[in-house]
Amino acid sequence: MKNYWYKLCQHTGRVLFRIFFNFKVYGKENVPLKGGFVLVSNHQSFLDPILNGLFLDREMYYLARSSLFGNIFFRMLSFSLNAMSVERGSADVKAMREVIAGLKQGRGIVLYPEATRTDDGRIRDFKAGAAILAKRANVCIVPALVDGAFECWPRKKKLFSVGGRLVVRYGQCITAQQAEKMDSRQLAKYLTERVRQMQSQLRIEQGKKPFDYESIQKERDNR
Repeated sequence: MKNYWYKLCQHTGRVLFRIFFNFKVYGKENVPLKGGFVLVSNHQSFLDPILNGLFLDREMYYLARSSLFGNIFFRMLSFSLNAMSVERGSADVKAMREVIAGLKQGRGIVLYPEATRTDDGRIRDFKAGAAILAKRANVCIVPALVDGAFECWPRKKKLFSVGGRLVVRYGQCITAQQAEKMDSRQLAKYLTERVRQMQSQLRIEQGKKPFDYESIQKERDNR
């Protein structure tokens, strides 16, 4: 029954997002149709979990901070759509074990290694947690980019606005063998650079100026 509910919500969401947004998806062929994998994405808004899995041809699972589950209706809806609660800012061992077990069972799990939504559209350095989980479960990693959601629903805005341009782009899969050649911090840095490159390429395609991450990093290093 849960699978049918997920599919119903997914198909309804596809219709609504096509009606209310200019929504484009690229690179679906890079997402495995079976087997466990971690999808790592930048985090622009509360729309991201919907956008990351809306047009994929398989069920996805999501981690969400426990503070979001205070409302009983939201909690029931989220759990019915494969959300898993995690304590933010702490080593939630139970949640991590659940994620690793799910990956080994063949689940696709969406993670946001920035750990919080962007303030300005830029992608923060990824934390190593997602890399650690993927390596321990020995699964591949798919980098994903969300663009336009920040403009539709920035952090300081209570509700999203319709009509904006939303894009999700899935990058080439990083195999478990490739990930094994890097330690978790190196892998997190590599994933950060990959998603930033995807963002820069997309902004150029859209006629926007790419973010200058090199200058930002130099400023941080000089502090």
